[in-house]
Parts: sequence; C-alpha cells; structure tokens
Amino acid sequence: MEDSQFFETDVLVVGTGPAGASAAALLSTYGIDNMLINKFGWTARTPRAHITNQRTMEVLRDLGLEDECLLYAVGNDLMGENTFCTSLADDELGRIKTWGTHPNRSADYELASPTQMCDLPQNLLEPILVKRAAILGTKVRFDTEYLSLEQDSDGVTATLLDRLTGTEFKVRAKYLIGADGANSRVLQDIGLPLEGEMGKSGSINMVFEADLSKYVAHRPSVLYWVIQPGSAVGGLGIGVVRMVRPWNKWLAIWGYEVDQGPPEVTEEFATGVVHKLVGDDTIDVQIESTSTWTVNDIYATKLSNGRVFCAGDAIHRHPPTNGLGSNTSIQDSFNLAWKLALVLKGKASESLLDTYSAERAPVAEQIVRRANKSLGAFPPIAKALGLTNAKNPEEMRANMTARKEATREAEKQREALRNAILESDPVYNCHGVELNQRYNSNAIVSDGTDAEPWDRDEELYHQASSRPGAPVPHVWLHTKSGKISSKDLCGRGRFTLLTGIGGEAWLEAAKTAAEANGVKIDAYVIGPGKTYQDPYGDFADIRGTSDSGALLVRPDFHVAYRAQSVASNAVDDLIDAIGQILGKKPGSVQAAAE
Repeated sequence: MEDSQFFETDVLVVGTGPAGASAAALLSTYGIDNMLINKFGWTARTPRAHITNQRTMEVLRDLGLEDECLLYAVGNDLMGENTFCTSLADDELGRIKTWGTHPNRSADYELASPTQMCDLPQNLLEPILVKRAAILGTKVRFDTEYLSLEQDSDGVTATLLDRLTGTEFKVRAKYLIGADGANSRVLQDIGLPLEGEMGKSGSINMVFEADLSKYVAHRPSVLYWVIQPGSAVGGLGIGVVRMVRPWNKWLAIWGYEVDQGPPEVTEEFATGVVHKLVGDDTIDVQIESTSTWTVNDIYATKLSNGRVFCAGDAIHRHPPTNGLGSNTSIQDSFNLAWKLALVLKGKASESLLDTYSAERAPVAEQIVRRANKSLGAFPPIAKALGLTNAKNPEEMRANMTARKEATREAEKQREALRNAILESDPVYNCHGVELNQRYNSNAIVSDGTDAEPWDRDEELYHQASSRPGAPVPHVWLHTKSGKISSKDLCGRGRFTLLTGIGGEAWLEAAKTAAEANGVKIDAYVIGPGKTYQDPYGDFADIRGTSDSGALLVRPDFHVAYRAQSVASNAVDDLIDAIGQILGKKPGSVQAAAE
C-alpha cells in the first residue's frame, strides 16, 4: 500500500554508492521489493574509487554485468607502470609493476579467478548498478534525503525529505540498509561503535582534461607519484596524477594542512597545481571539478542494530591506498543481500542476519588497517631521496639530484631508492587482502579441520582453499562445447553442491535438503564422462575431499559445508547443515568422513 505521504517496501536502501546500488541490484535479482534513495540528483559525479579487483568483478559477473562493466573499464594491461617522478615531463625516479602486471605475479591473478581486475571509476560503475536495480524492479528515488528512523519488532519507519518539493514523507520497511558514506547519518542514528580516528590529513581532488599522451603512453599506469620539494602546498610537495581515461582525463591529488582547514580551490589554483605536477605549463588544461576530503582510519566493530544494517564507507573509512574501498563495499552487500532475501521469504531465521556482522566486521577492520599501513611505504622513499633530514627545499632538490652522480654515496642512494620503491609492493599488489577472506560464523559449518598454514605472505598472495568459510576456488572445468569456471556453477542467489564420481548420492541429498528447507540447491557431479569434466585435475587437487565428497557453496561463493566422502547419512547431514546455515538449527554439524 502507498499514498502520497506513506510508502511500504521490504528493504529501504539509503545511498546509491557502490554498497547501496549493488545491494539494491542484488535484492531485486533475488526477487525482493526494495527502494533505493539518494539525497542528490544523480550518482557520483566524480571518479572517486576506481580500482576494481577480481572479487568485485566476480560479484558483477554474478549480476550479469561483467561485460557491460568491461566496456567502460580500462584493462589491466594499461594499469601497471606505477611511476615516481619529479613531474611527468621531468626526472623519473623509479617505477614498480602494480595490480598484478609483473610477470612473476600475473599467473597468481590468472589462476585465482575467471575475471581480471580493471580500472572502473565510480561515476561509471554506479549508473550500471542503479540501472540494473531499476530494470529488475527497485524503486529508485533521487533528490530524496534520509532524515531519521524509528524501528520496532516488525520493521523500520524512515522519515525522508523530497528535496524537490520540500515535503517530508515516511517509508515503512521490514529492513533498512545504511549505505550513506563516511559521514553516515544512519550509522550515527543506530549508534554503531567505531574504532579509530577521522580527519588525519587533508587532500584536494582536481578532475581535469588534458592530452598527456606524450608523457605517459610509453609507461601506462593508473598512478603517477610526483615529488616536488618546495611546492607551495602539501609539505614535501608529494602529489598524484591519476589516470581516469587514457590518456586525456585525469584526477590530480594534492595535500593541505588539515588543522588549517581546506583552502579555497579556484580554477586558477587547480590549473596551477596541475601544471606543476605535469611539468609543462603550456598544455591546455580544462578543470572539470574540485573537491576536498580527509584521510580516515576508522571502522565499525558491529555492523547492525535490530533491523538496520550499515555497509560500505559507513563502516570502513580509510585512505584510497590499495584500492579497497568500493570493492569491500560491494562485497559487504554481496554478503548481506542473500541473507535478507532468505529471511524475507521465510526460508531462514532472523538469526542468519547476525552473521553479517560476524563475517564482515573483521574484513572492515583488516582493510582499514591495511590501507593506513600502506601510507607507511612513502617515508622510506622520501628518506632514500634525502628529503627527510634536509633543512630546506633547495637542499632537498640537491639531495635528489645527487643520486645521478658517479660516486659510491650516490650508488648507495640509488640502491636505497630502488629498495624503498620495491618495498612499496604491498600498496598495490595485496592480492591476499583482496581474495583471502575466511568467514567464521554460524552460517559456516565446521568440518573439524584446522586452518591451513599460509604458504606465502597472506596479504600479498591469494591462497585457494575449500575449507568451510573460504571462497570456493576457481578452476576451469570443461564441457563438450568449451570451458566454465567452477565459480560460474555457483551464485545467482542459490546454494550449490559440487561432488565427484561416486558422490551421486549427494544429488538426491541436495534435492531432499532443498525441499526440507525450502531453498534452491543446484548440484553437479564433476568428472570424466560428466557434463563438467576436470581434465587437468585442478578441481581434484583443490577440492579437499575424496571423489565422493562434497562442497556446499553459499550464494555469495563461500564454502559453507564440506564432506570428505559420501555416507549413508548424507541426506541427514546435508539437511542439518542447511538448517544450521539458515539459523534453524543450533550447533555445529560435523561432515561425514567415512
């Protein structure tokens, strides 16, 4: 029911950023009525977040949006020549291969996922997500501001403002998702606890157009770090020129003293900064927009209160280092949306929703800590250049120039600079942080095994696992007509059971468990002579079970249950496992190991 003053929906989503827009698209995909609002007239007008990692591309693939996103994205092959220089036109100080483009890392990325990471600016991604949500039934309202909420045992009543008419109205929802950014009013209203500090330093964004091909096309990258001692603003004079579109649209980042407040950023000021960073004041620069922001180091330790959940920058606020912001935001929604859908459809207990906080709060803490830790990679570079102990800008510039000399001291300086730049590798190539999430909650059924030891640095390197709580590993399976990723058998809002030859009894068990719990479970036998074959043995190597064992995968690609082999009680075990995951049965189901 609805009238001019009152609307009803199952889920009200506040904010059309990556978290909110993806939540709405996923909910509509799962058949859940929802309303998506944004206080502004459209989605993000500036590029903001842009690095799009493989885990996020898997979510977009699950939504059927991968191909459309790739039409607008810059491919991985143009992302990796991360350059340090005194300006784009002048001295290059060094480079590092980033975002998995180094030959000794590219195989890690290729083996980890059926997708590739890319550069997809937020202002191009958000409309794709909002469009998909709207096409599938989401009621989308712009110029609609969230004001307040009241919740009770049956739902949430939100007061909203139509900013075009100045009229307040109410929406009654069964649940509400606050995806309203780093200054989240929803989070404040429900009193979620935060750890950390806001406003640690200040930055200015300047989006501009300029043809910089002659300075960058031979070293294609997303980021160009510019170090200019003595520049008027920003301490040591460290700025960033970030590619938005190759090679004519850019975002320049410059610092300001946060305790003095942001400066007035005029077009003349912005053009001057851009000319300094490029090192050529003859190029034509068209300033499109400017904005200021602060570096934060803060995360929520609890992500919901009653029927209200928060996601995205509302619960993890950090610098853009590592490119984790929009990625983690979309993955928050991927975790939450299927749970809300099953609860709203009466298939799961409301206790399932408690696992959102249990699973995603540790991720929020991890990525905030990682992004802020990455800021520590830059002082060693400044030290190697002789900037940290110099008395004035002239001495800084002289120390930087000294590295070119044919002396033993200069050779040591060059070595120190190379090592410092190499040590910044975790800022750009933290594949493990992007992909190694391991969930531990009541929606994961333990199989009694210990966590595998990490073979390599767990932040830098992805390590696939089939242990319950880990994302289902990607391998290429083969059919008569081509190949398909193991991940492509999963997702799309339903559970999936994967087994091998000898595990055919799991197919009947899956059918019975699905009927008993009222959920969809797709089941596949993988092996020779079957629809999906494993000719290289990759699935057999990674599944962590015998041929007759089974993996039960949740709608968000995480393994929820693992059985080493089939047993006479497989049906009961699977029914109990699904029951635990859905919050219908307490306790930990031990998988069959016969």
